[in-house]
Amino acid sequence: MIALVVVALSVLVTLTVPVRLGLDLRGGTQIVLETRSTSAVEADRETTDRTLEVLRGRVDALGVAEPTLQRSGDRRIVVELPGVQDPEEAAEVLGRTAQLTFHPVRAVEESAAAKASAKDLAEGERVLPGESGEHLRVGPAALTGGDVDTADARHDAQTGAGWHVTLDFDRAGSDRWARLTGEAACAAPGDPARRVAIVLDDRVVSSPQVDPSVGCGDGITGGNTQITGSFTGEEAGQLAMLINGGALPVPLETVEQHTVGPTLGARAIEASAWAAAIGTALTALFIIRAYRLLGVLAVVALLCYGLISYAALAALGATLTLPGLAGFVLAIGMAVDANVLVFERAREEHAVRARPGLRSALAAGFRNAFSAIADSNVTTLIAAGLLFLLASGPVRGFGVTLGIGVLASMVSALVVTRVLADFAVSRRWVRRRPGVTGIATAGRVRTALARRNIHLMRRPRRWLAASAAVLVLAGSGIAVRGVDLGIDFTGGRLLQYATTHPVDPERARAALADAGFPQAVVQSTGDDGLTVRTERLTDDETDTVTRTIADEAGEGGGAEKVRDELIGPSLGEELRRNALIALGVALGAQLLYLAARFRGRFGAAAVGALAHDVVVLVGVFAWLGKPVDGVFLAALLTVIGYSVNDSVVVFDRVRELLRGGGGKEGRAIRQLPDLVNTAVLQTLPRTVNTGMGAVLILAALAVLGGDTLTDFALATLIGVVVGTYSSVFVASPLALEVNPRTATGHPGRRPARRPARRGTAQPARR
Repeated sequence: MIALVVVALSVLVTLTVPVRLGLDLRGGTQIVLETRSTSAVEADRETTDRTLEVLRGRVDALGVAEPTLQRSGDRRIVVELPGVQDPEEAAEVLGRTAQLTFHPVRAVEESAAAKASAKDLAEGERVLPGESGEHLRVGPAALTGGDVDTADARHDAQTGAGWHVTLDFDRAGSDRWARLTGEAACAAPGDPARRVAIVLDDRVVSSPQVDPSVGCGDGITGGNTQITGSFTGEEAGQLAMLINGGALPVPLETVEQHTVGPTLGARAIEASAWAAAIGTALTALFIIRAYRLLGVLAVVALLCYGLISYAALAALGATLTLPGLAGFVLAIGMAVDANVLVFERAREEHAVRARPGLRSALAAGFRNAFSAIADSNVTTLIAAGLLFLLASGPVRGFGVTLGIGVLASMVSALVVTRVLADFAVSRRWVRRRPGVTGIATAGRVRTALARRNIHLMRRPRRWLAASAAVLVLAGSGIAVRGVDLGIDFTGGRLLQYATTHPVDPERARAALADAGFPQAVVQSTGDDGLTVRTERLTDDETDTVTRTIADEAGEGGGAEKVRDELIGPSLGEELRRNALIALGVALGAQLLYLAARFRGRFGAAAVGALAHDVVVLVGVFAWLGKPVDGVFLAALLTVIGYSVNDSVVVFDRVRELLRGGGGKEGRAIRQLPDLVNTAVLQTLPRTVNTGMGAVLILAALAVLGGDTLTDFALATLIGVVVGTYSSVFVASPLALEVNPRTATGHPGRRPARRPARRGTAQPARR
């Protein structure tokens, strides 16, 4: 019933709620803002960078996922908002200074009288338009928006207050608020001086009167208040957003505003979709070949996973972008992995039972595989949750889609697959032909391992030495060639052209790549124009770009350069810092979880293998001269999740063997190297089958996908191969080197020897 309800709801949401696509897949609105100097603050590069960080918070609060914000020159900011429906409203919200202040009210002025009395104002006093058409003479600001801790938009239908904004002050703000309202309470009820003016950008948005119950000098304590003003829900939400986001250091003016096309292009998206479909089909054929009937059911469950995850993405209003697709690639691998784990455990149970039964073996497979599935998914969810809470931009989007994908994969593997598999093995014709299920046979990999009786962990230091050599070779690429940071990290140049004839962005992108600018990002502006973002260029290189665009305009055409500016990195300093902090906290939380589940040294070994994979991947990209940009960052996060997941599966089997599980073979093991070797060999069929499924998808993306997805697929493919290797030949040897190697059931404690009896001869050791 749970499976039916989940699938039915997913179908309903899929058919009724469209998913939002990001700027790289759909296009969106581009707004160019320019900072303006004031009498107190000069608009320079430093001020513009501070303004940029405030805008990042506002854009996130607008509900726009995966925005792109870049500084252009010293005073301009380019904002790209995917799928924004009302660009004028977005520009108005982004451009508002949001200077929030709280003032004592001195008097109410009529409009004409206000102008006349402006000459007689005391120091610090101003006359500002009120919320109901009147003018208020207010004193100097007693509080600012900096004294506000949080602001929330709320609706109160019972009292008739409607939509309002609730403010919670910090400790210093609470004291100032109490002092301000205490002074106002000294005026008589009805006196304008008993009011407090709440001013946003030199306009009074609310001027409530202090309640008559408040005594003179007492003030309103508690550190909170409400802003009322006949707000709609949208207006109250925007006001709360502006207050929480903070004030802009300087005013902003909208210079340009137009629609831009997707950064990938229609043909690149189509090619990538075909690559994903072909890769998924190859993976499905491989799973069916390995597990026969249960493989077919696993493919059906995998399709349900795609349906559930798509519906969850649409229902939550998330935006699907290229980094988000990276999260789903990892989640697809985990969904396949969960099914493979169950089927391999079922094979083991069927082989060791005296009276094998398909249904009992399958139930035992689900039961025995649950801990590995749960631990690997929990570690991934910890990382996804912390990336969502602490990071921003593409890293946060990766966390959202990864979390959705992991939860959907667990439902797919533990609910949908179990329902289908249990129904299938209960059929009489299946029980008569157990070989058709795929779990009545050991499988080729397991049979080959059993026949050869390999001992991989007899000399773990040799594997560590080989891994260290690989690490040094890859790390030397970072030292010798250096890391080629992409435009996302370094910034570059923004060129905008007006062409006499329409130019296909995809063809222009390919022509620029042939001309020596493979990192160029080309977008159409919808009015026979193009924007080109590249790395930093010399004047000669800029001329080459211009000639290339002009050639693409065709005979009799041409390209006029209408803008040529330096731009800052789209992954700004604060975003990069937040991403590193989020990643560090996520790794620390994973280490704590693994330490609690597998003892600290096994968790440290898993993290050591993860560090090995990261260095190798970055080093290989350094040797290849590939750019390290936002797409690579998504691939790196994918590899981190895959690496931890792979090591968890091996260590889960080690833990089971330490507890005396694993059948007679597990209970007969006395030495830790033998035990770890058995765990590796028992999980190797799962590792091979899961790795092959991921490799088929990624290889199809690398060969058939567009230029952008090719680099992502290549990075992830390298990471999957290295992660599969490291879970066996780095994590496991590390676990042996940091643990005593003679304990059976208690790592970290050697078995006690019996003392020899005095006066008796001891047998000589052979």
